Amino acid sequence: MKLFLLTCIAITTIAITSYAQTHTPIAIGTALPMSDVKMKDVSGKEVSMKDVATKKGLLVMFSCNTCPYVVLNQTRTKEICEYAEKNGLGVIIINSNENMRDGDDSYEAMKKYAEAQGYNWSYVVDTDSKLADAFGATRTPETFLFNSDNKLVYHGAIDDNPKEATKVAREHLKEAINEMKGGKEVSVKESRSVGCSIKRKED
Repeated sequence: MKLFLLTCIAITTIAITSYAQTHTPIAIGTALPMSDVKMKDVSGKEVSMKDVATKKGLLVMFSCNTCPYVVLNQTRTKEICEYAEKNGLGVIIINSNENMRDGDDSYEAMKKYAEAQGYNWSYVVDTDSKLADAFGATRTPETFLFNSDNKLVYHGAIDDNPKEATKVAREHLKEAINEMKGGKEVSVKESRSVGCSIKRKED
């Protein structure tokens, strides 16, 4: 299974650079885009990022159900989302794979996935990849951390080794949360987010 995942990752990585060039991520300091847009959550409710955000901030993660990188990062995803909530932040995971709504990233598949992973936060459908376009998001998983003023303070990967959890040297997102919580400027504001391409309709 591990060999299969690593093979898939190698194939995926080849296409990442050219794909990313067509979507520019929002800059550090940018206000939370499209915060009022309602999206269907796996709970059946319609929620927006504004609904989920707290006075302390918001963690936004673009993800999906089956990308090999998402599978490798499942434990880390759950741990960092729990950590964010523990520190008073809102958490929302966005599935923008609009070109796979009839398959592995259907709403029903998302509900099953969220239940299997024990998600206690919003996991929502990004219809027509509108939010991904607004953020300039290109990969799964890819994270955006916003402060109490709804300004972006960190964008990128969960940590510095998405392939091998045992070889992580720095937990970028966790450190950003800690620095933000402590009233400090985030020292590493951006990192390279490695993952599968978001499957927009035109892709």
